[in-house]
Amino acid sequence: MAEFVYRPVIRTALTAFRLLDLRIGIEGADRVPRTGGAVLVANHVSYLDFVFAGLAALPSGRLVRFMAKKEVFSHPVSGPLMRGMRHIPVDRSAGADAFQAAVRALEAGEVVGNFAEATISRSFTVKDIKNGPIRMAAEAGVPLIPVALWGGQRLWTKGRPRRLLQRHVPITILVGEPTHPAPGDDVAELTAGLRRRMSALLDEAQRAYPDQPKGVWWQPAHLGGTAPTPEEAAALDAEGRRPRA
Repeated sequence: MAEFVYRPVIRTALTAFRLLDLRIGIEGADRVPRTGGAVLVANHVSYLDFVFAGLAALPSGRLVRFMAKKEVFSHPVSGPLMRGMRHIPVDRSAGADAFQAAVRALEAGEVVGNFAEATISRSFTVKDIKNGPIRMAAEAGVPLIPVALWGGQRLWTKGRPRRLLQRHVPITILVGEPTHPAPGDDVAELTAGLRRRMSALLDEAQRAYPDQPKGVWWQPAHLGGTAPTPEEAAALDAEGRRPRA
């Protein structure tokens, strides 16, 4: 199918990144298969993570179909773009439909992107993750590939003003080793293992990051930053959910 929307969007994003001189480093991109289905599962620190995770697949010539909350598809600006790029809407009250849509895309040879934490991590560590990526990869018979993203939180993240015109920001994208979940595997065990691998990959990205100032809001607490601890972040998330409840 012709990509009349996706490729122009990518070109526009890459042009903007060049003008801002974002220092984007991608490692392990060769682990994304050039053909066939695959699940990319990434950590979530920024509202721009869809863009940066998608860059992980570009060297292999792949376009990623991301799973995103349905509200994004209802927006007058983002909605037509999301549908044009054939991303997958997720209604959290009827998740089975999105799951099956993702499996069909995988079986058709697509790369599907998923943020298993479901929401942005305020602590900039890996939160508890959902088992959906494991189950999708097992049902479709495709590899599961972890991706660590770091740096995008400096541009736009939860609870902070947007700084989209900030220049020279390093962006790190690390692609981990694929695994191959299979039907009948222990999903809880695989999910716990995936979270450990995502955490290790993110820690690698954070410790090798070109900028290492202490006491800045965009660094996790365990590396000397002032971001909330995981416990404090969980309390903030719970407080944010309370008015909706």
